[in-house]
Amino acid sequence: MGSGLFRIGTWCTRHRRVVVGGWVVAIIVLAVVGLAVKQPTSNAFNIPGTESQQALDLLNEKFPGTGGAQAQVVFSVPSPRTLTSAESRQAVESTLAELKNLPQVVGVTDPYGTGTVSKDGRIAYATVAYPVPVANVTAAAQSALLHSGAPAKAAGIAVNFGGQVAQANTTTDTEFVGLIIAFLVLLIGFGSLFAGIVPLVAALAGVAATNLALMALTAVINQSSTTSILATMIGLAVGIDYSLFVLNRHRQQLVDGAGVEESIGRAVATSGSAVCFAGTTVLIALAALSIVNIPFLTVMGLAAAGAVVVAVLAAITLVPALLGFTGTRLLSSHWARHKVAKASAPGYEPWSWKYVTTLKRAPILVVLAGIIVLLVVATPFLHMRLGLPDAGSQPTSQTTRRAYDLISEGFGPGANGPLLVVVYSPGGITPRQKEAFTSFYEEQKAHLPPDVASIGPPIPNPAGNVLLVEVIPKTGPNSPATTTLIDNIRTTVARGKSEYGLDTYVTGQTALNVDISAKLSSALPLYLGVIIALCLVLLVLVFRSLLVPVTAVIGYVVSVLAALGAVTWVFQEGHLSGLFGIARPGPVLSFLPIVLLGILFGLAMDYEVFLESRMREESLRKDARTAVTDGYTGSAKVVTSAAVIMISVFASFIFSPDPTTKSLGFALALGVLIDAFVIRMTVVPASMYIFGTSAWWLPRWLARVLPDLDVEGRAVSAPASSSPPSPTPPPAAGAPAAPETV
Repeated sequence: MGSGLFRIGTWCTRHRRVVVGGWVVAIIVLAVVGLAVKQPTSNAFNIPGTESQQALDLLNEKFPGTGGAQAQVVFSVPSPRTLTSAESRQAVESTLAELKNLPQVVGVTDPYGTGTVSKDGRIAYATVAYPVPVANVTAAAQSALLHSGAPAKAAGIAVNFGGQVAQANTTTDTEFVGLIIAFLVLLIGFGSLFAGIVPLVAALAGVAATNLALMALTAVINQSSTTSILATMIGLAVGIDYSLFVLNRHRQQLVDGAGVEESIGRAVATSGSAVCFAGTTVLIALAALSIVNIPFLTVMGLAAAGAVVVAVLAAITLVPALLGFTGTRLLSSHWARHKVAKASAPGYEPWSWKYVTTLKRAPILVVLAGIIVLLVVATPFLHMRLGLPDAGSQPTSQTTRRAYDLISEGFGPGANGPLLVVVYSPGGITPRQKEAFTSFYEEQKAHLPPDVASIGPPIPNPAGNVLLVEVIPKTGPNSPATTTLIDNIRTTVARGKSEYGLDTYVTGQTALNVDISAKLSSALPLYLGVIIALCLVLLVLVFRSLLVPVTAVIGYVVSVLAALGAVTWVFQEGHLSGLFGIARPGPVLSFLPIVLLGILFGLAMDYEVFLESRMREESLRKDARTAVTDGYTGSAKVVTSAAVIMISVFASFIFSPDPTTKSLGFALALGVLIDAFVIRMTVVPASMYIFGTSAWWLPRWLARVLPDLDVEGRAVSAPASSSPPSPTPPPAAGAPAAPETV
């Protein structure tokens, strides 16, 4: 692999104008196609096969208009005014007439006829029905809804909009904060403006290509609004990191006296090989999200995997081309020359050498302390609840949040998440079945369960084979009590099937969210098992060792648990909510744990490979403990820079007002922080000191059958044509080996 990458690197350097031009043309073409065919994304999630989704599909087929998307238009006036006055009622009814003529709308309820006017007369809401799922409501229809309500507004009535149709994508350009931090880290680390710019340009080109491709794919694939956000997060983070690894190796070789073109080729062959392997691990982990058989999660995983593929391509093609333009200017600034001279000075002790030798003094204590602290951080995970964010978790600046609060105030929190009980008889509801259902319905309505606020009248479809009943809980959509109520209703109505042949389902957005969370929870053990197996196999192949992969797996699992514990502590339990701008504590995003498992696996393997491969390389010519020290010293600085950049990119998304984006950014930033600095940079080297030569033990029979992957490109690591570097004096006794000049 190394020789092939060497040829790619040198070709891209020689033909740098063609390569850069090719990237520009590709991005322009993708932009033209994407803008021409793009379709709106959606915040709705569904999982085929769940009871709630089956019921919605049934309603779409047998009772059109009732199983599609819905929005709420909420009217409100301050006290002492009321909406029941003649003037206010006329303005509301004029608005209702306007709503009926909006694109895709098939029905609008009248608050005065359906009783959705609060007791004090200050708040009322109408339900707007669409015949299609939320994902198929057009951008024009959504815009028309959000800009309606002129008659009511002219009369001094506040109009707000609720429901997923009204929910706008609230993402902001917070990622630029992460890019600024990344640029500063690169500038300070390398002392060169060009070194700060090249990785950012490569990463931005990769993200642009990925997002434009995703935009074009909206024409044929339904995507959630989170899909492009996750792809952007991953694309920026790994794009900068992978480019940094190639650039850093090239810079080292320039310091050693290599020629520009050959140095770039060797950098792509060596660090580029590791980048390809690291990218493959992330790609596999993200693509493996498809095994849980959840469509929106599969799309998200494949989109993020695509971002990784593009980032790798940028690192091995665009970066060499850009480095060809910079020439030797990476080392030409006064600051860069000063950093090189300082690192080369006799007796120089970098911080990485001081840190790792400190770990060597009490490695067992370091390992125990690191694991115990992280397990303590992980304890809130034992009480984690999964769910999908509702409008109550949005900031108050959003109309959907204001509508949610007004409905809660006027009708109770359960009115924001009504449940739909769907009764279906394939051959038509017979008189006996109708009598049995009516008796059951009257009994329930006369003796309402304590967690039910109201039960609406049965609504039959024109064919007479479906009955629809609306149940309003007393608690909000994300309350545990509402989940319990859904389970109780399903248990109670199950006898309708066995005794009377009536298929009965519980659905609605709240029930759908509960079913999605349950399905994702049940998929976690399977996915974690797949990830652990992949981790062991890949690392055994790379390092030809058993202890190193086992240590890596234990560290990975502890990192994930600690990150999930912290997410639960902040987002579910509400600690530090003011600091992170969390509008309202609630359950942890239902797909966050499984996404975190996949992404953190790939990133953890990145750092494991870059650190351990250098230790492995040193162990071939030194004793085990010295190899750990020198391998760590030679790679820690670039890994630290890469981790800081990745954390900064992920953390920048915490400032987004969207709760989904905020929680994903927090979890990924904290997960990388824990895994990179506590596990990979502290616990792993301490463990290697404990293992000694046993770290690289492998049964002979297994060693014979395993291929040598050579992820560091050792076959071409030595210069072929340039003059050898000037010899450097051996370090003084006890001094560190020559460090990377980052």
